[in-house]
Amino acid sequence: MKTKKFEKLGISPSLLGFGCMRFPLDENGNIDEVESEKMLDKAINAGVTYIDTAFPYHNGDSEPFVGKVLKKYNRKDLFLATKLPIWEISSKEDAKKIFLDQLERLGVDYVDFYLLHALDKEKWDKVIKYNILDLCQELKEEGKICYLGFSFHDEYPVFKEILEYHDWDFCQLQLNYMDMDIQAGMQGYLLTEKYNIPLIVMEPVKGGALALLPDDVTDKFKKYNFQASISSWALRYVASLSNVKVVLSGMSTYDQVIDNLNTFENFEYLNEDELALIQEVKDTLKSRTQNGCTGCSYCMPCPFGVDIPMNFKYWNNAYVYKEHEAFKEKLENMESKKKAKNCRQCGACEKMCPQQLSIREDLKQVCNYIDD
Repeated sequence: MKTKKFEKLGISPSLLGFGCMRFPLDENGNIDEVESEKMLDKAINAGVTYIDTAFPYHNGDSEPFVGKVLKKYNRKDLFLATKLPIWEISSKEDAKKIFLDQLERLGVDYVDFYLLHALDKEKWDKVIKYNILDLCQELKEEGKICYLGFSFHDEYPVFKEILEYHDWDFCQLQLNYMDMDIQAGMQGYLLTEKYNIPLIVMEPVKGGALALLPDDVTDKFKKYNFQASISSWALRYVASLSNVKVVLSGMSTYDQVIDNLNTFENFEYLNEDELALIQEVKDTLKSRTQNGCTGCSYCMPCPFGVDIPMNFKYWNNAYVYKEHEAFKEKLENMESKKKAKNCRQCGACEKMCPQQLSIREDLKQVCNYIDD
């Protein structure tokens, strides 16, 4: 199993990390424990040592299940990660109570990697307000946390503020070859290199979208290497970045485990021809977008409640991935007040758009697309 050394921390977890938020489900919508345990066992026995869960995963059931399975293994052989749900706290005491509850749910005395979960500007303000970093430092001194970091979902300026505020042991970003300009993106990656903050990557396959591509794009990859799975290209893309130390995959089937193990047990960094091929694929997919919305949200909030970036995201993805039925359903199932039909053509959004998009006209096109 391929590993990369966290030079700052002196450790070498597996480059492939097992994300525990998408376990297979039984007929009641609960974790299929038999199949999920089989998947974890296969991964761990093949050398996967980084196991990532969180307080809210599977409606709170992921931590107890993962803790139960890991009891079979030598605790010191694995790196266990979980996360503090900032949205659940209203005091430093709340945070400590949740952390101690997490230890109990996991059945462990300490957590290797502890993350402040899904930070954005609002959650970061809470971290500062309630002195959560002081609490985490206390827990580190007590030996209950080994390494402190955060996962992130916001724009680059917020990421820069957070990264430069504290001497973090690591951080976690969403990166994939289609979204290097979304959220913190490549700018964020380069900042982690500058400050020598080891990086863990989430959503490397864009929630599965980069594992099931349109036939014409799939053919490009298969022509180059027929045996390589489509998802392996996305995984290798982020894993080839020098400061990416762990690539998380939220595996939901046993076959996905096998495929990912094959990628990382026989790992090869992308060569120049492969990088050029991925750029060609990216350009092909990007050319199918209906407008140039980057999801920056400068257009928000809409005075009439329309979620402009979300409407455009689903509309664009329907054409990029040729998944019209799935994304049309997402548009139809959006909260009513957030739908494009609520646009009143006021134009406030267009004054704020860095891409100078014709937002009002494009929202009309979204409505037409839904009705088509």
